Amino acid sequence: MYQSFSMEIGGKTLTVDVGRVAAQANGAALMHYGDTTVLSTATASDKPRDGIDFFPLSVEFEEKMYAVGKIPGGFNKREGKASENSVLTARVIDRPMRPLFPKDYRNDVTLNNLVLSVDPECRPEIVAMLGSAISTCISDIPFDGPCAMTQMGMVDGQLIINPSQIQWDKGDLQLTVASTSEKVIMIEAGANEIPEDVMIDAIYKAHDINQEIISFMNKIIAACGKEKHSYESCTIPEDLMEAIKKIVPPAEMEEAVFADEKQIRDENIKKVTEKLAEAFADNEEWLALLSDAVYQYQKKTVRKMILKDHKRPDGRAIDQIRPLAAEVDIIPRVHGSAMFTRGQTQICTITTLGPLSEAQRLDGLDENITGKRYMHQYNFPSYSVGETKPSRGPGRREIGHGALAEKALVPVLPSEEEFPYAIRLVSETFESNGSTSQASVCASSMSLMAAGVPIKKPVAGISCGLVTGDTDDDYIVLTDIQGLEDFFGDMDFKVAGTHDGITAIQMDIKIHGLTRPIVEEAIARTKQAREYILNEIIEPCIAKPRDHVGEYAPKISNMTIDPAKIGEVVGQRGKTINTLIDRYDVKIDINDDGFVSVCGQNQANIDEAIRVIGVIVTEFEEGQIFDGTVVSIKEFGAFVEFAPGKEGLVHISKICKERIDHVEDVLTLGDKVRVVCLGKDKMGRFSFSMKDVKQEF
Repeated sequence: MYQSFSMEIGGKTLTVDVGRVAAQANGAALMHYGDTTVLSTATASDKPRDGIDFFPLSVEFEEKMYAVGKIPGGFNKREGKASENSVLTARVIDRPMRPLFPKDYRNDVTLNNLVLSVDPECRPEIVAMLGSAISTCISDIPFDGPCAMTQMGMVDGQLIINPSQIQWDKGDLQLTVASTSEKVIMIEAGANEIPEDVMIDAIYKAHDINQEIISFMNKIIAACGKEKHSYESCTIPEDLMEAIKKIVPPAEMEEAVFADEKQIRDENIKKVTEKLAEAFADNEEWLALLSDAVYQYQKKTVRKMILKDHKRPDGRAIDQIRPLAAEVDIIPRVHGSAMFTRGQTQICTITTLGPLSEAQRLDGLDENITGKRYMHQYNFPSYSVGETKPSRGPGRREIGHGALAEKALVPVLPSEEEFPYAIRLVSETFESNGSTSQASVCASSMSLMAAGVPIKKPVAGISCGLVTGDTDDDYIVLTDIQGLEDFFGDMDFKVAGTHDGITAIQMDIKIHGLTRPIVEEAIARTKQAREYILNEIIEPCIAKPRDHVGEYAPKISNMTIDPAKIGEVVGQRGKTINTLIDRYDVKIDINDDGFVSVCGQNQANIDEAIRVIGVIVTEFEEGQIFDGTVVSIKEFGAFVEFAPGKEGLVHISKICKERIDHVEDVLTLGDKVRVVCLGKDKMGRFSFSMKDVKQEF
């Protein structure tokens, strides 16, 4: 039965149609927010997938170009692989929803969001986030919802609920908050150095809006919700856990996981597993579950050590950062490089500079953004964690980590006018044991400064973890979590920023939400750690950007011309600009505002190209002096080229102070000459003279 529900959010109407389309999905909601329309569906398999020890959830955000009235580019004229924005949006939906599914659920679940139309005033991403939650809640798929998401922007210091695309792109804050009816369950933010107290207020304003949305969702669930289906539980049998504890007592497991180095700990756990496998050699059912059982035993041991004994696996204090190190210029010939090491996490970031024409072109639903001048990419090879597997290109995690580091550094980058370069950063993970994304922020900040990019301030990042007990006030916040604490803990709270404020946040949890005191403590801890990294590690290594780009980086100079003169610089069919490019071995970019950027390896050639462009756009006036080349000789004089496409006549009477009978007596083709403008002749043409200026050959 078709039913429709509506509410107001941020001054715009959200309408949810249930039972109108996609009836064969477990749950479906046709979402309307303004004129933005998204079909959100939730489907699940009938049976669990065999042989897995994780919940197989897939989240999709499908961008269709028809939604903005465009035909896809390229030869195929069909949408290809998911864009970076699609991947990041799917991750933002996945992260808060995954913990709300049963931990022992192994049925395949797919949450699909099909963008059908886009209203620039109502971003499709937030519509898909809400649609995924609603379609799952009204389905028969087990889910401990509802949950809601709200986005907050900031323009001129004012917070805006679910901002328009322009407000989102140009504002000082891009904050997404997901909540249950009680707690915050996910935070994602990019910010222009927002102070910690302002960020916390924005988070909880979004949380309050989420409570209104959850009340709306509850009405939909009451009217349309299906009874949740039963499923095969994949929990570890209690008798197996008891048998394991008899063979490997808690004290022995505690000793196995209590190690400074990941390799030693892995070897200890390997020996424990082999010991148990030998003991259960005759029990095939238990052997099949052994790996997951040992994982659960480790998890309980680590959590108990931290929560009850305040004892971390590597022996650090609760608020202690692992040993830090920083280096710059570790790779020769690249434009900039830096390596940041924190314990067994090590990232090297390489900076490459290029002309603005090498910026990334984007073809997506946001019509305000067609290109990206700053590109940050992150790689996570298997050797960084001591494993072996073939490289299949960047996955969703790699794309997400690169985007987070990019978001953290955008607020401190110089404008195109200040620094007319395209900038590509690649963060290579050399070694990983927790929070490589925030190590990437630190390495990237140093790499940019080493490359001579005049960033406003250095940026650092750090991650906090959490272990909770049975009550809301029974918890421990951990500064600088390593991999084991991330795997077995309840939270990964990443914060990056400068001395003056936050530039990026990404918070993931595995429990059903965080209280405000936990959020406030985590943000305070990350600020303290961030200040330490900046003061003690990054700034002593490289305190400020170098005052020039490196030897092997391209050199770029720029100028501004009258936009009406752009055609003269380009020339007919590009002849003039291509002549300049070939003659001076440079690249030339001109935007619609008349901003000209000239890039090359030889500064003298760049300077000459800039000078010639200046000549091309100059309005000839009496008394101006030009250098040029003789390109044509006639009986009545010589034509001199001052710049590609710019020629003037020197009458035979103006070549020498003495009278000459033939131009060829003094000039030949290709001669370099200096001339002065005499103004216009009787026919309105500009005339030039050689005899009235000193010649230099």
